[in-house]
Order: sequence, then structure tokens, then C-alpha cells
Amino acid sequence: MPMSAHEIETLLREAFPNADIKVGGSDGVHMSAMVVDESFRGKNRVQQQRAVYAALKGKMDGPDGELHALALTTRAPE
Repeated sequence: MPMSAHEIETLLREAFPNADIKVGGSDGVHMSAMVVDESFRGKNRVQQQRAVYAALKGKMDGPDGELHALALTTRAPE
């Protein structure tokens, strides 16, 4: 079952309560997200993205994942 932008944002907000989060996409399978959070400061892009994928609690894992593709932008606040 496809995920809504709201469902993705809710999962991200649980992990990053103070982040600036924007989620977009229309089909629930191919989505985009931007997460700007202080916890990313000093981490490389791979570490940041792993933290975001962990927050999605396996929704992208395996062939039955609810989310097929997520175009992800992460960074610490300026």
C-alpha cells in the first residue's frame, strides 16, 4: 500500500522533532523529502541519509516496501 506524504512526515517528525521537513510527491511510491536538522551537523551525507532511512522504520526495505523511491535532501541548518 502506498504511503502518503503525511505518513512520511509523521515518521520523520518522530525522529527529528525540531527539523524543517518538507515531503512531496503525488503517487505515494516515488516521493521526495528535505530534512534540515541540527543533528546532522558534523555528519557526512551518507550518515545523514541513513538516519532518515532508519526513521522510516523499514518502509523502504525489501520488495514489499511501501515506499519504492525517496529523493532525499539532508543538511544541518545554516
